[in-house]
Amino acid sequence: MQFIMSIGHLLVGYIVPFVLVLTLLVFVHEMGHYLVGRWSGIRILAFSVGFGPELIGRTDAKGTRWKICAIPLGGYVRFFGDADAASKPEQDELEAMSDEDRAQTLAGAALWKRAATVAAGPIANFLLAILIFAVLLGVYGKPIADPVVAEVKPESAAAVAGVRAGDRLLSLDGEKVATFDDVRRYVSMRPEVPIAVSLERGGEVVDLQMTPRRTEITDQFGNKMEVGLIGIVTNQESGNFRIENLGPGQALAEGVRETWHVVAGTFDYLSNLFRGRMNADQLGGPVRVAQASGQMASLGVAAVLQLAAVLSVSIGLLNLMPVPVLDGGHLVLYALEAVRGKPVGPGVQEIAFRIGLAMILSLMVFATWNDISRLIG
Repeated sequence: MQFIMSIGHLLVGYIVPFVLVLTLLVFVHEMGHYLVGRWSGIRILAFSVGFGPELIGRTDAKGTRWKICAIPLGGYVRFFGDADAASKPEQDELEAMSDEDRAQTLAGAALWKRAATVAAGPIANFLLAILIFAVLLGVYGKPIADPVVAEVKPESAAAVAGVRAGDRLLSLDGEKVATFDDVRRYVSMRPEVPIAVSLERGGEVVDLQMTPRRTEITDQFGNKMEVGLIGIVTNQESGNFRIENLGPGQALAEGVRETWHVVAGTFDYLSNLFRGRMNADQLGGPVRVAQASGQMASLGVAAVLQLAAVLSVSIGLLNLMPVPVLDGGHLVLYALEAVRGKPVGPGVQEIAFRIGLAMILSLMVFATWNDISRLIG
């Protein structure tokens, strides 16, 4: 009985939220490809959420097979003339087609239509993230705390730099900060990187320099991560905690801003990774996403939606990587075609797709190994 209850908890607490979140993100991504491809006059053979054996599906009047498959770790839109789900063209089949049929393939469409169709997937993910953030901010408002220091931790980076309680931070490296969260975001992604700080003290502007210390922290679920910390704290009195109600236009603008924060944070992390300022063990795969989905589900719908927005941005960025097989790889090939005035040869494309597939599989194995190591560590 205990085993059955454990399986039930795993299913309801982790797997179901994970599948629901990932299905939403994949559906939106592929719908971007589908809508722009259909608008471009490209025939679409299949729209699949998931890979592997088909669980349920139907074929519409235009000949598109809509289906849900057994492995919920992605999806695809298969265009007429594609050799596989990665939209690699089937050269022999294309050459044997009539001009009319070839015009309905992805490979036979105008260059700008191909680029728009491919780019539409990641763009749809970014738009979804903006929409989710905007809805959450419109419904719940925006929590704000002024960037005023209530306490400086002894021997911290801020203490060494000369920051005092009551100081109001104005800018970091010349970038204005309006809230305490602006400070946290900027500092957390710059461990061991000197930061020029301007602050207001007693009506005067004071310029300092501090270096955030790389610190391992643990969140409420026990997950460990490395961030940059300077050792300042705010409170209700100093930070004037409040909720700002936003109108539709303001919420949308903040949704764009929040989405950009996720994009910038991702690039900051990758930059720190290559420079050795952060460890690669923070890269996660499906197991970590499932774990995070379950953890957020325990906090409520708003937390799950916030996670979905962050993951949607991540999926958009991942697909824009200049790696063959991914959307970004296709866009690179299209850019080369625009420069050369003719498509890249089939042989080169085949080699590029094989290399891209190997790179993606390697990344998945590495991320999954990190997930497993974290669970058993």
